[in-house]
Amino acid sequence: MKSKKVVLAILLTNLFIAFLGIGLVIPVLPTIMNELEISGSVVGYMVAAFAITQLIFSPIAGRWVDQYGRKIMIVIGLFIFGASEFLFGIGQTVEVLFVSRMLGGVSAAFIMPAVTAFIADITTASGRAKALGYMSAAISTGFIIGPGIGGFLAEIGTRVPFYSAGVLGVLAAVLSFILLKEPERGEEEAPIIGQKTGLGRILIPMYLIAFILIFVLSFGLAAFESLFSLFVDHKFSFTPKDIAIVITGSGIVGAIAQVAMFDRLTKWMGEINLIRWSLAVSTVLVLLMTIVSSYFTILLTTFFLFVGFDLIRPAITSYLSKIAGNEQGFVGGMNSTFTSVGNIFGPIVGGILFDINLNYPYYFAAVVLLLGTVLALFWKKPKHVIL
Repeated sequence: MKSKKVVLAILLTNLFIAFLGIGLVIPVLPTIMNELEISGSVVGYMVAAFAITQLIFSPIAGRWVDQYGRKIMIVIGLFIFGASEFLFGIGQTVEVLFVSRMLGGVSAAFIMPAVTAFIADITTASGRAKALGYMSAAISTGFIIGPGIGGFLAEIGTRVPFYSAGVLGVLAAVLSFILLKEPERGEEEAPIIGQKTGLGRILIPMYLIAFILIFVLSFGLAAFESLFSLFVDHKFSFTPKDIAIVITGSGIVGAIAQVAMFDRLTKWMGEINLIRWSLAVSTVLVLLMTIVSSYFTILLTTFFLFVGFDLIRPAITSYLSKIAGNEQGFVGGMNSTFTSVGNIFGPIVGGILFDINLNYPYYFAAVVLLLGTVLALFWKKPKHVIL
């Protein structure tokens, strides 16, 4: 590659394509649920199946990212993602859909640690927050365009968005294989002398609190996000197009916030303070979702709620990347692991609560996010790390 900016642009483009594919299927999930007569709790278990496989493979994938390279893991992960979407498209039984989601979990375990490590390799510590903000924006932009296109493709057939997602996954894999080159790994940020290595580093305070917060955050957000389309479908009778509009609009606002605000906010208040404020505001907005009723207030509340979510994730990733030294794959894998643990139990509990009362998953998510806010108040940055 002629420059690191070109590499970053190609990496973000391929990441955008992959998450565009994921976004395509969001508006049609309620329709598939109704077609196969699947309850909210089964949807929760299905999302949990994704998270379980991601949990199992994330530590392994993190080690492989450091051992075998970033590029190969990205390419393999994208091919697996494409296969999982094709399988979901042809699936006519709950069992096949579960297998599809498990393959999706494997693909996520491969892709995200590799992409994060790749970006860490081609950026400096001072410029990493901006690059990770762009990464999150690429993901969000995929969700922006994906649901909008998916809502219209659903008019052709409810399975068409899944086939389209599969094609995009394979396309992203091919582009990554052709255009990306394995990055050189910098030595400027070697691990701090005297620290443990490998899995033992999880227990180091500067890692442990971040990982616990990732778990708490994903636990609450999974209950919210995994059932969002079902919530607005059942409570407000939203159509796939309506769901697409809400998610697309939220994605636009979130992406703008990431590109225009994230780097400035992290330089102004630091990652930890940004996470604290975003958690606190998100807690209030999740509760507000159970009160609002008009279409405009639903849109407005969702827009700002997703901004909070979109600032928290890259902030935690940026913090971990800065303290990871030359074990970027390990930290990325652990980030994915603790996210998966939360994603396993959040959708299960949320799905069960959804079948009891539509608002219960949101009360549950608000309580968990509040706990995360309190935990973040005790989070101190390491004195030897510039954040």
